[in-house]
Amino acid sequence: QAQLVESGGGLVQPGGSLRLSCAASGSILSIYYMAWYRQTPGEQREFVAYITSGGNTNYANSVKGRFTISRDNAKNTVYLQMNSLKPEDTAVYYCYVRTSGYSDYWGQGTQVTVSS
Repeated sequence: QAQLVESGGGLVQPGGSLRLSCAASGSILSIYYMAWYRQTPGEQREFVAYITSGGNTNYANSVKGRFTISRDNAKNTVYLQMNSLKPEDTAVYYCYVRTSGYSDYWGQGTQVTVSS
C-alpha cells in the first residue's frame, strides 16, 4: 500500500527547533517532487517548501532563512528542519510527493505547536 509516514511534530517554545521527517513506502516509485505544506483551522493549506530529485529547492517567503528542506533519495525520505520557530508557524504540516508519472500522495499530517 502506497503511503507517506510523517514524524517529528510536537510542542516547542518560540525560538526553538523541530525536524520533520516523511518516508514514502517502497511502492511509491520514481519520486520527482517532495514538499511540505501546512494548514491551520479554517484556512487553506499553504505551501512551505519543495525539493526536486535534482536537489532544487524553493521556500515560502514566511520561512526563508529559518526552514531547510532536504531529502534522502535512497530512503525516499524528505526532511524539514525548522529553526527559530514562531507562534505563527503553528499548524498541521503535511508531506506531499509527486512521482514522475504524475501520481500524487499526501501524508496524514503532523501537528506542530509553537507556544510558551
